[in-house]
Amino acid sequence: MKAIEFKSKLSKNHILIPRKIQAELRNTVEKNVQVIILFDDSDASTDLELKQLTSAQFLNGYADSDSIYDNY
Repeated sequence: MKAIEFKSKLSKNHILIPRKIQAELRNTVEKNVQVIILFDDSDASTDLELKQLTSAQFLNGYADSDSIYDNY
């Protein structure tokens, strides 16, 4: 399998392919491809929400009888 990597933008659920890559793909005739999408997830508020949700879900499994371990 040959890999081609490029940066692009997602616009209206379409991936914009750079012209030089389009030229390379132009001669291909209906081939199977594998697509992996990596996106910037550096949104701090999303990370905070995930941490809060994870913490809340973890504490849901905490029983009063587990408090004997709090002093160690």
